[in-house]
Amino acid sequence: MAGTAGNLSVIAAVEQTAGRGQGSHSWHSLKGQNLTFSMLCKPSCLHASDVLLITCAVTLGIRDYLLGNGVEARIKWPNDIWVGEKKICGILIENSVESGEVRSSIIGVGLNLNQCEWPEELPNPVSLRQITGKSYGLREELEAVSARIGRRLSLMDSDAGRSELQEEFGKYVFRLPEDGLSPQRDPEI
Repeated sequence: MAGTAGNLSVIAAVEQTAGRGQGSHSWHSLKGQNLTFSMLCKPSCLHASDVLLITCAVTLGIRDYLLGNGVEARIKWPNDIWVGEKKICGILIENSVESGEVRSSIIGVGLNLNQCEWPEELPNPVSLRQITGKSYGLREELEAVSARIGRRLSLMDSDAGRSELQEEFGKYVFRLPEDGLSPQRDPEI
């Protein structure tokens, strides 16, 4: 559908049976409990060397959404959103590049919304419901988070917006050290 769908089109799943994460990781989601969706981004003019801006925009958009729900979040390099020491969201972005320009990006998002029980093998999941004690409607929350991501993606259209994305991303991103013991800021980002 990427060839015919419009910019910022969203496809959501009520149930995800084979969720993918980075590398060999998988994503677990109970039917009807979480937001699992893909958003198509067709940048107007984005050089392949600036592809990290898409990650900046998406992670900041999700962070904005969580802040709107009273939840402070951080960005774990390269594609997770954490609240405290727990993972609330995973992101997977696949880019199509032609002649050095990003033609499209498929942004896959798994956001833990209402789920409260997790498989034992998952080390640190958390949902918005577990944090706030509230239950959330999937359709309404999908619209809200998609709008926040879309606003952030629109910043890629100007030099000032790009600078804003990079600067703000740098404030909230961290990496886990090699030993995996405690998060730390990465001064290179």
